[in-house]
Amino acid sequence: MTGADMALPAHDERTLPAVVLRDVDTRPLDQVLTELQAVVEAHGHVVVVCSTATPQSVLRRLHTLRSLLESDRIALFRPDLPPLAVAVLARQLRQLASCDLGPGVLASAGRLLTHYLHAGALLGSVARLDRIPVDLKQHAKSWLPGSQFAVLAHPQPQLVRLGPDARLDGPEFGTWMLVARGQLPSDWVTTTLAPAWRVQGLREAPLPAESGRWWGTGKLVEFCTYLPDLSVLYQLVTSVRRGACHWCGIDVIGDRCVFCSATPPAPDAARPALTRRT
Repeated sequence: MTGADMALPAHDERTLPAVVLRDVDTRPLDQVLTELQAVVEAHGHVVVVCSTATPQSVLRRLHTLRSLLESDRIALFRPDLPPLAVAVLARQLRQLASCDLGPGVLASAGRLLTHYLHAGALLGSVARLDRIPVDLKQHAKSWLPGSQFAVLAHPQPQLVRLGPDARLDGPEFGTWMLVARGQLPSDWVTTTLAPAWRVQGLREAPLPAESGRWWGTGKLVEFCTYLPDLSVLYQLVTSVRRGACHWCGIDVIGDRCVFCSATPPAPDAARPALTRRT
């Protein structure tokens, strides 16, 4: 993780602690390089999880560090999710890291597990929201005093103005919900949305620093539903067919290696068929 506020507390004693690369873009390069190299040597492989709201200066420094180490054992994983959901996903990978999964399978499991997250927020304004489609009428209403909007960012974008009939499409399976409160004084997420989605458990966490940048406002309450049970996560991951990356040879699930970014070679359909001469 690139921020301590993205390292959520462990669910149980098996969940591995997060390694936080602090101030990656402001500390001396050689200092951060030495720190990252020590992490790679200690664990063999490293998956750096960060959100799409992570500053570009941090991303540039991470790519520089990976290049200097000349290592395919470092993966940069930036799922297209709000920051709180990214933190939840990182904790799920930490849970799975205690199981008998290879580094390639574990790293690529992140893409699989995003399908089981529902992430959104209650916003006091959508005037600066550019990650979810917002029409002109909704933009205009966001300037009205007291207006609030319920927004679902994943798995399918959805935006509704808060009112008695406001609803968001929730998961069709049992989940827990994590809530992070910003500067918006509202209990709608915990008293209305959570019961409507029939969540089986509710917990709260501090709001990630990148959430305000991602949502375009600090007046928000962010939420994410997830599967908390390690046995369920493990079953989901191990039920998917795995294969070896044709470039680096590591076992992965899916069609792209997270460590070397290689994709399966396209079938050579253009090669003409050989005919036998008689």
